[in-house]
Amino acid sequence: MAYGVKIAKGDAYKRAAIKRRHIRVRKRISGTPERPRLVVTRSNRHMVAQVIDDIAGHTLASASTLDSSIRGGEGDKSALAKQVGALVAERAKAAGVEAVVFDRGGNQYAGRIAALADAAREAGLKF
Repeated sequence: MAYGVKIAKGDAYKRAAIKRRHIRVRKRISGTPERPRLVVTRSNRHMVAQVIDDIAGHTLASASTLDSSIRGGEGDKSALAKQVGALVAERAKAAGVEAVVFDRGGNQYAGRIAALADAAREAGLKF
């Protein structure tokens, strides 16, 4: 089944392209109780990571740059993304999650997205 996203100009075009890529990724990726989905949402200022069981429709763990332990932290946005990755991995392991499926949310696997994923791997989550 084909999904259409209206083509626009400028920044709206970029958002539409991200949405198209996210739809394409989500056709293949789904979170199960054994391997939930690690979803990364990126804005210009913040990063949000959630571990979601799609079958039950529940968020098992989450972390964000808006959390009190990370907010106002030192370093650039990539350093904050590393902190978010380590924190979401720690919370997921506390919830009993050992392995996840990575959902980059239509973003390129580079920069802050890759930094978050690498930090989550180093903290013990398996992809």
